[in-house]
Amino acid sequence: MSDTIRTIIIEDETLARNLLKNYLKDHDRVEIIAECENGFDGLKAINEMKPDLVFLDVQMPKLTGFEMLELLDFRPEIIFTTAYNQFAIKAFEQHAIDYLLKPFSKERLLVAVTRAIEKISGNKSSDLPVDKLTELPEDDLIERVVVKDKNKIHIIPSEQIRYVESLDDYVMIYTKDRRFIKQKTMKFFENHLNPKEFIRIHRSYIVKVEEIAEIQQYEKESHIVILKNDHTKLKVSKTGYKNLKEVLNF
Repeated sequence: MSDTIRTIIIEDETLARNLLKNYLKDHDRVEIIAECENGFDGLKAINEMKPDLVFLDVQMPKLTGFEMLELLDFRPEIIFTTAYNQFAIKAFEQHAIDYLLKPFSKERLLVAVTRAIEKISGNKSSDLPVDKLTELPEDDLIERVVVKDKNKIHIIPSEQIRYVESLDDYVMIYTKDRRFIKQKTMKFFENHLNPKEFIRIHRSYIVKVEEIAEIQQYEKESHIVILKNDHTKLKVSKTGYKNLKEVLNF
């Protein structure tokens, strides 16, 4: 690797981008090769330019920083720069190079840059997959799911999800109009979909409560749920049946 650390800034606020550039302008190892105002542009820039280091904001238009990370084909080192600490520090500080809470000083920034240079120059690339970097605290509920499908990015509001089906290390997410495949576990969705709206009925299925039209007995001790509109039938386990009884009060 060359001595220059090729760097991209992804930050929606012009003042914040300018501050970062000002702090870094005299650093002889950092070369800023691009700056982006949102997660979509950042995703494209990272995959095309393959930087060594990215300064990444969390709350941005179109895609958040964490949603963008899930979609990356190329994984650079990450330094988060954000005004939010209520959920991110505990979840991300152990996996990112650093986490800078705005407003941060030039000295604090340069400490983070030094850490990044040491890791990059030592060729100690993180062995953590992107999904580890994008894990959420267990009590955080998601309001949408971001899915990459070839060259398209789909943002699925959680209220549009009818049910989720397990496919080993992937899941299939079903909406009214179509289905999407996502590299996440059922445990992730069980932990992060609103438990007042979604219920685990089987090791293979999580279903939105409002989508359930009927619960039918299937064989002696087995049950199925039948969904509204298209009458999809999903198996219910014994534990899932107990969950249904608790949620639906029957």
